[in-house]
Amino acid sequence: MLEFPQKGDGRGQLVIVEGGVDIPFDIKRIFYIYGSDSEVVRGQHANKRTEFVLINVSGQSKVRVKDGRGNEAIFALNRPHTGIYLPKMVWKDMYDFSEGSVLLCLASEHYDTEEYIRDYDKFVELISGGQG
Repeated sequence: MLEFPQKGDGRGQLVIVEGGVDIPFDIKRIFYIYGSDSEVVRGQHANKRTEFVLINVSGQSKVRVKDGRGNEAIFALNRPHTGIYLPKMVWKDMYDFSEGSVLLCLASEHYDTEEYIRDYDKFVELISGGQG
């Protein structure tokens, strides 16, 4: 989990996130997920090269992370000044979106469909040293 600097006064809060400073990579892509209800599961993939930081800037959601070796963790993203760092080659599921949830995703790489692993069994095989 990462906590980002906040500057605030009577006018409200300002959260600052700088690539290479507050997160461990330079940001090459930004996208966000909104309009997903609590029953929707997003993500459901791993990435060969891309690292991510996920921040729920409005509302809340959960992120389940699996390493392909039987370990998993669930993170609740519910504060707009905190996020989760996801290194490459971890399986991620985003789910349990609250009404009005906006999940901001910062990525270390430009989009490349070829580096996505969308089959969990193939991911496990790659992690265990298989060629996929």
